[in-house]
Amino acid sequence: MKRIVLFLATNFAIVLVLSVTMRLLGVEPYLNAQGLNLTSLLIFAAVMGFGGSFISLVISKWSAKRAMGVRVIESPANATEAWLVDTIRKYSNEAGIRMPEVGIYDAPDVNAFATGMSRHRSLIAVSTGLLRQMKREEAEAVLGHEVAHAANGDMVTLALIQGVVNTFVMFLSRVIGHTVDRVVFKNEQGHGPAFFVTMIVAEMVLGILASIIVMWFSRSREFRADRGGASLAGRGAMIAALERLNSLHPHPLPDKMAAFGIAGGSPQGWKRLFMTHPPLEERIAALRTAQ
Repeated sequence: MKRIVLFLATNFAIVLVLSVTMRLLGVEPYLNAQGLNLTSLLIFAAVMGFGGSFISLVISKWSAKRAMGVRVIESPANATEAWLVDTIRKYSNEAGIRMPEVGIYDAPDVNAFATGMSRHRSLIAVSTGLLRQMKREEAEAVLGHEVAHAANGDMVTLALIQGVVNTFVMFLSRVIGHTVDRVVFKNEQGHGPAFFVTMIVAEMVLGILASIIVMWFSRSREFRADRGGASLAGRGAMIAALERLNSLHPHPLPDKMAAFGIAGGSPQGWKRLFMTHPPLEERIAALRTAQ
């Protein structure tokens, strides 16, 4: 299921590397012969959780460019590129943010995304498929939607949320592992294999539950970005753009970029909990009823 985004994948990898490194260096002060030091554990989990999240945030633009093959427009080479840069500059000025980097990536699907470590250091990229298949006013609405993502600081908020859930996943998984090791296996000295096995399983389960929270935020920010796009390009144009996307049956971006695009898939049942985007029908209805 194409639902895991680049930010989350990079964040997980960084946390894993930091965890292994600190264990190899013996820097896990919360483990001792007498038991679990909860204060030290919470500090450790917070450093690890927020550390991985913010490193991912810092390298988000670089990662996106590499993953999607984005070509940044340094100087427009044709009328389409000039229009793209001018439109984003206009909307950025209206939204009160610094001009983002503007890029194009080669893909047949109609999509676009925004990323970056802050609202003033962002990247907005569009697919060649979007430029070919959308009318000019529809494409401008999509650009307004992405500028709204940057102006809303969604990446920073995502980093904060991810840091919090990382912290509690790491904290609770180790508490659960310690409890099982002591209560079930009666281990009184240090920590045995049961602690590490239980901790890993608990971390996986809690990580899945935590991702539901992150995906909920990802969906909620789409409604807000739609409203932002409507204020910049016009509500009619934003609705038309979403209807156009719906008629094209868009595919989400590849695994690692799904949450940052304009469109996603439409899974049913429990899979909806892991959706990065609300169904397009719901987004269109929300815009139609907005005051």
